[in-house]
Amino acid sequence: MKRSQINNAVTEAMGAFNEHHWVLPPNPKWDVTDFGLLDFDKIGLTLVNLAEQPEYCEKIMYVREKQVTPMHHHKSKKEDIICRWGKLAMRFDSKEETIRLQVNGEERDIPTGELLVLMAGERITLTPGVDHAFWAESEYAIVGEVSTANDDTEDNFFKDERIGRFSEIEEDEPPLVKLVSDPE
Repeated sequence: MKRSQINNAVTEAMGAFNEHHWVLPPNPKWDVTDFGLLDFDKIGLTLVNLAEQPEYCEKIMYVREKQVTPMHHHKSKKEDIICRWGKLAMRFDSKEETIRLQVNGEERDIPTGELLVLMAGERITLTPGVDHAFWAESEYAIVGEVSTANDDTEDNFFKDERIGRFSEIEEDEPPLVKLVSDPE
């Protein structure tokens, strides 16, 4: 992924956050990835770590329309995904016909492979081991995540083994922000 693409994604996300009055903390930790597949417009994600503690973390994500975060699960992390603006589509995979998840605080059986769309204000709780993919079904979506402590290097397991959590970066221009994956 080129640094210019990352800078453009950060600028676009900042514009959306500002438009919807999401004020970021000082010196936020940015994370922009194409998951190593070199097709950011179709497979990618822009997110910001807002709080990172040993017990919990909080993120805000900018998800472009039809830009997929590919099917994955976490072995340790429990997370609430909250659609803050727009429409967030999610799909789940399981060996079972349905998967029981909490949506807006209520238990629901969601058919495996079917689409679940969260509207602004709606949330879903994902427990460890739940395979999920997501993308915006609107021009973009602003999505919050509140979770138990997160280890992005060791606790992301993708269905497609070609996928990596962080992108290799081609430095074609100076960075606008420091990424969590940038060397110290």
